[in-house]
Amino acid sequence: MKTVVITGSTRGIGLGMANEFLNRGHQVVISGTSDASVSKAMDSIEDNKDNVIGVPCLVQDIESVQNLWDQSMTAFGKVDIWINNAGVSTSRQGLEDLETKEILTTVDTNLTGSILCTKVVAKEMLKQGFGQIYMFEGFGSNGQLQKGISVYGSTKRALRYFTAAAANEYKNTPIIIGSLSPGIVTTDLLVRSSKESGENWEKAKKILNVLADRVETVTPWLVEQTLKNNKNGAKIAWLNRTKVIGRLLFGSRFCKKRIVDEWEEEMNLN
Repeated sequence: MKTVVITGSTRGIGLGMANEFLNRGHQVVISGTSDASVSKAMDSIEDNKDNVIGVPCLVQDIESVQNLWDQSMTAFGKVDIWINNAGVSTSRQGLEDLETKEILTTVDTNLTGSILCTKVVAKEMLKQGFGQIYMFEGFGSNGQLQKGISVYGSTKRALRYFTAAAANEYKNTPIIIGSLSPGIVTTDLLVRSSKESGENWEKAKKILNVLADRVETVTPWLVEQTLKNNKNGAKIAWLNRTKVIGRLLFGSRFCKKRIVDEWEEEMNLN
């Protein structure tokens, strides 16, 4: 039985992974930015309630991160896997129109938060003698460019470097550092930011319907690969280059997926 801490796990892919770990018999610590979001996520857990706790945490606050670790240790006595999933995105405006607060929140959450979490967790895992830390990649990690995502993409590009640097720094220790790349997943973050592109939304939706996947499709694979991994510097990627090319070549012609449309319909019903 592993103990897994996932930041930003009160909804979306973070909550999906939390449920997958629980379904496989592991212990999970769910975390979000507020008591309300954590309580809502905890209420959504129907089974394995004895194996899960919820702890609010602001990843850009090092004392809050330390508290998340301490609460996890108090509840379960160890932390085997820590996943830096917390992330936000700016609105899809030009850089000149973005509020300064919005820019800082995105950088502080996606990049600074992951660095601070890794600082705290690496120190504690060295004490316990084992552990794995994973960063979450996203659009921009590979240097891909798109208007309206300059700040978010920059944080993910920098995070890829940080992951490689941290893996190198801890390569001769009992700590494993790696990255998780879920591809394009229909979450509130993805759809909201994409819709803000305005007149390009319908065009973007056609591509997303071909390339995107549901949370429940991606998370079982990500969790399985994470549990299997024993390689430092591992890159666990769901939507690789081969899949992208295959879907673009054949998916739009032969596949009638309506991933985004179905997700929007469900959200409207709820």
